[in-house]
Amino acid sequence: MPRRRYTPETDPREKIKDYFRKFIAFMCSQVGVGALVVCYTLIGAVGFSRLESTFNDTSVTKVDLIRGNYTRLLWLVAHKTNVFNKTEFFIATNEKLKCFQNEMVVVIKKGYNGHEMGKMWTFPAALMFALSVITMIGYGNLVPRTGWGKFATVVYAVFGIPLFVLYFLNVGEILAGCFKWIYTKLYECSTRRGEKVHKRIVVPTTACLWVMGGYILTGAIMFAEWEHWTYLDSAYFCVTSLCKLGLGDFVPGTASQNGNESKLVINFIYILVGMGLVAMCFNLMREEVRVKVEEFREDFRQCLEDTRVRIEECCRKYRHRDQF
Repeated sequence: MPRRRYTPETDPREKIKDYFRKFIAFMCSQVGVGALVVCYTLIGAVGFSRLESTFNDTSVTKVDLIRGNYTRLLWLVAHKTNVFNKTEFFIATNEKLKCFQNEMVVVIKKGYNGHEMGKMWTFPAALMFALSVITMIGYGNLVPRTGWGKFATVVYAVFGIPLFVLYFLNVGEILAGCFKWIYTKLYECSTRRGEKVHKRIVVPTTACLWVMGGYILTGAIMFAEWEHWTYLDSAYFCVTSLCKLGLGDFVPGTASQNGNESKLVINFIYILVGMGLVAMCFNLMREEVRVKVEEFREDFRQCLEDTRVRIEECCRKYRHRDQF
């Protein structure tokens, strides 16, 4: 039976290679990179929640034992010490309380925060942790305790940070183009036909500041209502998060136990969209700086040319005067 011959159009291997090339090109596009970042954080959230939920946290049991032990010791002090001897009673109780405080300091330094670490690693909390890793925010309120969790964090960060940088650049370019188109249309509508000048329209820095100010104000009002923070604290959290400082003293979902998961998911969306807006403003402000530099270069060149012409005219006048 003669062997079947494939042309490049009908060869299955070539079709698979072509599909694979198209898939890679799509994933490297603006839409593909955004979808890849979301999928990457979802996969990371599932992995971290599975790894850290198996952590055997003995700190809660240890704290309960310490409290029970010192409660018993204080009861013995109150039982043995004469009620009328206040000095001896205060000395004995202060000594026990100081020992209790020292033991609690040791436990807290090891990471005790009043919650079992295994139960804190819900899917929304792990989702927020995964986003804080690849965006380099790093709130620090939730950290891996298992060896595999720490190893997974290192690998996840090595591949996730370059992916987020690619997302930052691509999404910033898309949003900058959309915002510039909207600004151009509004500028043309607000300008009379007779006054229109055919020149390059550049989005001013003030427009970018208004956009970021409005976004921060929205987040400040939203988190203040949910978390019962002051508006200053909410704005402080939004700015430190969008600037990738991640101080960790304010994190949504940690003040109460009700509605934590929904708050963390909305915080995830707020930070991801906000990073895109920061990238947009970065692109628009960079374009304005480039245009200003070009204008300054052109003005400086024209100034040098005018200076040269004036010097030549002066030299010509002096030469003409010397001839007479």
